[in-house]
Amino acid sequence: MESIDFGPGISDPRVRPQWKKRRISLKDNSSSHEVFRESETYLPTLFSPEYYMEPSLNELVMRELINPGYSSRVPDFTVGRFGYGSIKYIGETDVRCLDLDNIVRFHRHEVVVYEDESEKPVVGQGLNKAAEVTLVLQNMINSHKGWKESIVKRLKQSTERQGAHFISFDPANGEWKFLVRHFSRFGLSEDDEEDITMDDATAVQDPGEMNGGEILDMDEKNQLDDSGILLSHSLPTHLGLDPVKMNEMRMLMFPDEEEDDFNEIPYRHKPSSGKEYVKPHLQNSTRISHRSTPPIARKTPLALLEYNHGSFDSNTPGAILMTQEIKSSPLKTIKAEGFKLDLKRETPVTGYQSCNIVDAGLFMGRSFGVGWGPNGILIHAGTSVGSNDSQKALSSVIKLEKVAINKVIRDENNKVRDELLDFSFDSLLNLHKGINHEIKEVVFGSYKLKLQKLVSHRSMLSEICRSYADIVQKQLEVPGLSYSARLGLMHQIMVWELIRVLFSDRENSQQLKCLGEDNGEDMMQDVKEASPEADLEALPLIRRAEFSYWLQESVSPRVQHDISSLSDSNYLQQIFVLLTGRQLNAAVELAASKGDVRLACLLSQAGGSTINRSDVSWQLDLWKINGLDFSFIEKERLRLYELLGGNIHDALHDLEVDWKRFLGLLMWYKLPPDATLPIVFRTYQDLLDDGRAPCPVPVYVDEGLVEEAMIWKTKERFDISYYLMLLHASEANESGFLKNMFSAFSSTYDPLDYHMIWHQRAVLEAVGTISSDDLHVLDIGLVSQLLCLGKCHWAIYVVLHMHYREDFPYLQANLIREILFQYCEIWSPEESQRQFIENLGVPMPWLHEAMAVYYSYYRDHPKALEHYLECAHWQKAHTTFITSVAHTLFLSAKHSEIWRLATSMEDHKSEIDKWDLGAGIYISFFSLRSSLMEDNNTMSALDSLESKSTACRNFFGQLNDSLAVWGGRLPVEARVAYSKMAEEICSLLLCDRGEGSTRDVQLSCFDTVFGAPIPEDIRSGHLQDAVSLFTCFLSEVAS
Repeated sequence: MESIDFGPGISDPRVRPQWKKRRISLKDNSSSHEVFRESETYLPTLFSPEYYMEPSLNELVMRELINPGYSSRVPDFTVGRFGYGSIKYIGETDVRCLDLDNIVRFHRHEVVVYEDESEKPVVGQGLNKAAEVTLVLQNMINSHKGWKESIVKRLKQSTERQGAHFISFDPANGEWKFLVRHFSRFGLSEDDEEDITMDDATAVQDPGEMNGGEILDMDEKNQLDDSGILLSHSLPTHLGLDPVKMNEMRMLMFPDEEEDDFNEIPYRHKPSSGKEYVKPHLQNSTRISHRSTPPIARKTPLALLEYNHGSFDSNTPGAILMTQEIKSSPLKTIKAEGFKLDLKRETPVTGYQSCNIVDAGLFMGRSFGVGWGPNGILIHAGTSVGSNDSQKALSSVIKLEKVAINKVIRDENNKVRDELLDFSFDSLLNLHKGINHEIKEVVFGSYKLKLQKLVSHRSMLSEICRSYADIVQKQLEVPGLSYSARLGLMHQIMVWELIRVLFSDRENSQQLKCLGEDNGEDMMQDVKEASPEADLEALPLIRRAEFSYWLQESVSPRVQHDISSLSDSNYLQQIFVLLTGRQLNAAVELAASKGDVRLACLLSQAGGSTINRSDVSWQLDLWKINGLDFSFIEKERLRLYELLGGNIHDALHDLEVDWKRFLGLLMWYKLPPDATLPIVFRTYQDLLDDGRAPCPVPVYVDEGLVEEAMIWKTKERFDISYYLMLLHASEANESGFLKNMFSAFSSTYDPLDYHMIWHQRAVLEAVGTISSDDLHVLDIGLVSQLLCLGKCHWAIYVVLHMHYREDFPYLQANLIREILFQYCEIWSPEESQRQFIENLGVPMPWLHEAMAVYYSYYRDHPKALEHYLECAHWQKAHTTFITSVAHTLFLSAKHSEIWRLATSMEDHKSEIDKWDLGAGIYISFFSLRSSLMEDNNTMSALDSLESKSTACRNFFGQLNDSLAVWGGRLPVEARVAYSKMAEEICSLLLCDRGEGSTRDVQLSCFDTVFGAPIPEDIRSGHLQDAVSLFTCFLSEVAS
């Protein structure tokens, strides 16, 4: 059904009935479509949504069907514009072929009929005849005594000057009625309107004058007092212009404007006739002449009023939702820059100044809106407060910005690199795809999906982690990477290595493999070749040694950086820094090179036996007991003694180290050398809870890439390495632990980057370390990244790895279908992506349905039809065939293609609505034509002219019913195709009428032809043949 809907400016429910009268429904008159087709050419036209007519177009059609010729004699025909007025023509009016949009024009306080005098008919013809005119006078309502009499007097004088007859004026709704004999231009002149307006203003001021000028309406007083404030909130001020001068220029240059951008008057109801009108906007439609008296102060737009917190006054609907002037953040008017919020204060909404938005719409009674488009496109009308670019502050311009979801594939020049794209996504996902998977078939309606799950064993974890680390290492070799990108990639390599260290199982033959520099651990020096039974007991120590080596490698860059910043003369500080990274060999060599042999000997035993630590600690305590003056010992040497004695907090007095080095000091110098990793991690966590250990902040905070106060909050975002340590220590019992662990902020400062953390979660789940079915935000995050990069096939691959949940059984199916439909333009042209999706087991009908909708959107209906047939959407295929494809093929003489398409749907016609009046017509046509063209009848039902006539009559009835049912959905070409079919059948029927048939049967053939939907000229030709035949028949009877 085609319909004319409400315009954007009409939203009041009281106006809707008038709009509904203008709805045009061709379906409602389906049974009489032929009459409508003949009459639609001379019906009046009215397309403007602001205008209406009575009777409506729909009513005219209905009455024309019942009473042909009704349009030439419509009684009391009315045409009007909502909120402006109407014209009611007296008596009967001929409205045929009238273009009402160009004939009738309503403006503020006036109406013009036949503005072009050359097109005006003589008086009494068309719409140039006697009528009752109703005009709605805006802003003319006042309850002051004597005001109505004054207005009526002015209106009578104006009416008589224009040669019309005054009828009435209703002050309740401002309706002015008068009678005219013919039309030109009627309404208030500028002088008349000025006089009436001045009388109105004088009437308003009378009460104040009667009371000595002391009394003034509260609303008007506020408006007059705050006029300067209101103008300062206007758009000219926002653009750096003088609002007073701009307002004066606007009123002088555009006095006849009908639309208002700032103020609106509610719709009012007309009690007398039941007509509903819409009061138009006021500001731009007010006529202003050269006069000294200022115009009446208009009501302040709601969005410009001061917002009172906690006010829920029912008389000001929507006030709370509108952006008002916030007292805690006063607005400042700055020339050429518009409004700015005081950046020293926080807004009461978000608490962050960076979230404040400057938008002209907020100051004009409009609401601020944003919209998300595909691929991270953000559409908005504002800009961030504090922007240095003054052009961006002009919020009257719509802005389209792309949110950077693909930072990971850009180099330091912000250019997209294909190598980074391959290493960050394709290579990682191909590695993931190459690992063993467990397939689970899940039924979704009549289709099945193959959900996948990564499965592996801890003995394979080392190989998997090294494979991932190798890909990241290749990414590091790409030239042009920024420092932050390189730091993040090196961190990811260390994370994969930590996963391998903490969670992999080892072969017995490799348990005592040399651990490089970490063989400094005393407990590893004494380990000998042992039996498999003894090896099981040594596994925790081996894992500790490997973790110690990982920790040394992790903190090594920071140690080298700190060493380079120290002077060579202060070797004790350098030794302490070396000890924080467990670089014992370098520390001993440095002490020996400086001649400090005793210190070198102590350093060589650092982190070893607890007996040595106790001896050093006891010696320090003894000095304190004996009152030794420590001022004779270097401060840095005492710091080293405290560290060697296991007193790490005393050693770190007045010093700050990162959390990884603190963890290393705790494990290497305080805890026993045989303490297992869970004990180490729990001890650190206890110290962290007591505030005696540095927070395990993410690497980008630890390295100073972003300010900690802006992006990181305590106990909410830790580094993923720390989460892995807690996971190994079985301390992951807190609610939301996994969600925090696999948040993007745990490994990167880009909150939209999930490309690596998704793989880490998958690998940990594959080896049984974690299990969770509520991390869908992680999956959706990676899906969004892949879709923004055009990797639809990989996005579907990720969706298939989402956990199946009984409470959301159709989650995967809905996501896959949404991807197929929204991104069909990306994946359908690429054969590799399409084949990849098919190999994933996605049902082929889903792909064909998505492509069908895509081609329908781009008006490629033949391709859309083929895909609808492939996905077995018979009803949609049938509709597309009838309304868009069949007639084109028929007019192109591609009858075999029509037959193929129609017969492919015939087996499913029970599932298709209106089959007999759709594709069935073409099958009936080809069958009937074939039978009529056969010399030897193959169908016994058509062995006589009478039976042929009956078959043709049935076919013509089928055509007429189809035209009536499908109505406006059939284009003109389809009607032509129907006409061609009927014309051909008529010719075949009439060419056989002389073969041994009676005159009655021959005449009945003509009667059959007259019911066919054929052009009038051809119908006239057949009528002449029928008359000739009938004349011959009469001649024969007479003879």
